[in-house]
Amino acid sequence: MKVLNIGSMNLDHVYNVDHIILPGETQATTGLNLFLGGKGMNQSIALAKAGVEVYHGGMIGKDGYAFIDACKEYGVHYDYIREAEGNTGHTIIQIDKNAQNSILLFAGTNDMLTESYVDEVIADFEEGDILLLQNEVNRLPYMVDKAYEKGMQIALNPSPFNEKLNDVDMSKISYFLMNEVEGEQITGFSEPEKIIDRVVELYPEAKIVLTLGNDGAIYADKNVRYHQPIFKVQAVDTTAAGDTFTGYFLAGIIEGMEIPEILKMSAKASSIAVTRQGAVPSIPYREEVLASLKED
Repeated sequence: MKVLNIGSMNLDHVYNVDHIILPGETQATTGLNLFLGGKGMNQSIALAKAGVEVYHGGMIGKDGYAFIDACKEYGVHYDYIREAEGNTGHTIIQIDKNAQNSILLFAGTNDMLTESYVDEVIADFEEGDILLLQNEVNRLPYMVDKAYEKGMQIALNPSPFNEKLNDVDMSKISYFLMNEVEGEQITGFSEPEKIIDRVVELYPEAKIVLTLGNDGAIYADKNVRYHQPIFKVQAVDTTAAGDTFTGYFLAGIIEGMEIPEILKMSAKASSIAVTRQGAVPSIPYREEVLASLKED
C-alpha cells in the first residue's frame, strides 16, 4: 500500500510575539525563524519519519527547491513535485508566549494544480492506495473524484475550512482527520460527541479522527469510539501538532495496528513535536516516539 499526498508546500516565516497582534496594533517581535512547512509537506514528512513510503505531489516556484532537498533528507519520494510560474506558497506565523499560533497564508504555486497533472499522478497508483489531501491546494473536488474512481482510500484534513470544500463529495472520503474547530464548521456543533454523532450520521462508512487540543483526541466510526488523552508537556510551538498526529495515525493504519495503540503513538509523537520550534524540524522519528512511550 502506497501513500500519495498531493499537498501544500509553504515557506514559513515564524515570528515570536508576546501576544497575537490586534487590529491596528504594532508590536515588536522577539524572534524570527524561517522553516519549511505547509500542511501537505508537514504530513508527508510525518509519514516518512513514522516509517511509511510516501509520495509527495504539488507545485513549487523557483524559490522552492529547498523542499526537494527536504524530501531527499527525510526519505519522501519527490518525483511528482513540479515547478510552476510564480512564488512558492508562504505563511506568516505568529507564536505567542503561550505557544498559541496565528497563521496568514499565501497560496502561491499551491493553487496552480491542473487536471492533467492530477490525471498523470493518480495514474501511477492502485486500488487500495491512500490519497491524503488538505485544503491548501486547488482541484480538491477533482482529486477526490479521480481517486474514488480508481478505488483509492481518501484521507482528508479539511483545513483550512472554507467554501472550496462545498464542492467536495464528502461521501467519498474514507478518513476525516480534523480538529474541533473544523468539526464544528462541518457539522454546526461544538460539543465533540455531537460532532462525532453528526459526521457518523452523514458519512456512515467513514472513519473520523477528531483532535481536541488539551482534551486529547477521539477516533470514531459507526461501530466504535476511542478517546486518547494528551501527554502533558511544556509546549513551545503547536504549529505541526495536528500534522504530526495525522502522519502517525495513517502510519498505524497502514501497518494494521489496533486503533488504541495508533492513537497513543500519534498523541506521543504530537507531544514531542510541540516542544520544538518549527514545523518540519519538530516532527520526531518513529524510534524516538517508541522510546518515549517505553519511558512512560
